[in-house]
Amino acid sequence: MLESVLGAEAAEEAMRALEASGADPAEWARSTGFGNNPQALAAAMAQMQRILASDDGGESDWRFAHDVARQVAHAGGDPSVTAAQAQKVRSVLTVADLWLDAATDLPPAGGPHVAASRADWVERTLPTWRAVADPIGVSVAEALARVLSDQLGGDELPEEIGALPGGMDLPRLITKLGRLGFAMQVGQGSGTLAREVFGGTDTGLPLLSGSELLLVPANVEAFAEGLDAETDEVWHFLAVREAATARLFTHVPWLRAHLLGAVEAYARGIEIDAEQMEEAVRSIDPTDVEQLRAAMGQGIFSPQRTPDQERALLRLETALALVEGWVEEVTAAAVAPHLPHAVPLREMLRRRRAAGGPAEDTFRQLVGLELRPRRARDAARLWAVIARDRGVTGRDALWAQLDLFPTTEDLDQPELFGDRHAEDSDISADLDAALEAILNDAGGDDAPQENPADEDPQQPKD
Repeated sequence: MLESVLGAEAAEEAMRALEASGADPAEWARSTGFGNNPQALAAAMAQMQRILASDDGGESDWRFAHDVARQVAHAGGDPSVTAAQAQKVRSVLTVADLWLDAATDLPPAGGPHVAASRADWVERTLPTWRAVADPIGVSVAEALARVLSDQLGGDELPEEIGALPGGMDLPRLITKLGRLGFAMQVGQGSGTLAREVFGGTDTGLPLLSGSELLLVPANVEAFAEGLDAETDEVWHFLAVREAATARLFTHVPWLRAHLLGAVEAYARGIEIDAEQMEEAVRSIDPTDVEQLRAAMGQGIFSPQRTPDQERALLRLETALALVEGWVEEVTAAAVAPHLPHAVPLREMLRRRRAAGGPAEDTFRQLVGLELRPRRARDAARLWAVIARDRGVTGRDALWAQLDLFPTTEDLDQPELFGDRHAEDSDISADLDAALEAILNDAGGDDAPQENPADEDPQQPKD
């Protein structure tokens, strides 16, 4: 395909650059069926020509990634949602909200109830994945282009290699193909996740832009097969988790911005260690594809984290754990009177989240982000302690504003949360009382008026 676009020699260099970025075109061909589908191959060739000729800020890259994600989501089958499944989703999500009303003060999300196919899940979530991953992909691709072009001779490249069709130089080609390869790997990860997730909130990140509640019937039914619990129990348990998380993202205004802001802070501060990358590339033969693939598997092109990025990732990890822990506790309380297998289902979901899967490993390698909250157990214990000491209302009130939110220190010692925050609560109460007094004083004619004659002119006013 590249030869038809660039010519034989340039295609060889482009292939090296593409595989050096971590992509595996042979795997794409196998997963998409290009080898047995000449029409699909022809369409992909035309698409590649448009991508290389375009200068659209990565739009073409992500259209290609979108296609890859849908194809991966379809791999192994993506049955359409039936009317019965759609009705099932609406039913269990409606019941979930009724059960949750007894377990939390946060009201229902209020959005539509969606039964999604795997491909539909991709459509609804890929824009958020792009926002998360694209800035990092740009930085990595540009650094890789600089290092590889230097390895191949830099400005003194032979004309047949350095000058490519259309006036594109080799570094620009490597950058474009690197960004394309990165985007397609994100698409691969997104498509793989589409075969694993149960709803729109499984990863902990707010992947859906609206307040809808979403379940993927094909994945729920596949998960329920072979379990000791009845299928209906599994449906209800997963529906309650989805509805609980949706309540958080809908009614905690700062939460979405806090989570995605931590991701953006990480991406904004990314710094590629060019010396380390150059040293790594120098130690291998850039013409040996197998060496490049092995090097990528060892993460030698991974961005180096700065102190600011470490703080952003710690903030993200803590918030994801607290979201997961709260959802666990609220779900457990909501389903306990109704589902006989609630406890083993909770533990099964907890272990599943902790183990992760191939899609999460892909995002960890590409973006450097852990999608599985490692401290979810600590967070669940913290929320249980808070509910014991303050009740459900006091627990859920902590979501009201970010400065009341538990911290990493609270995860370390959940039992001491009350002691650590007692002083903060007293200060907050004093401030509330002072604010109320000020508002009452400014309340109009009915408010009591001070007599200026009673004031001591020598006493400074507050």
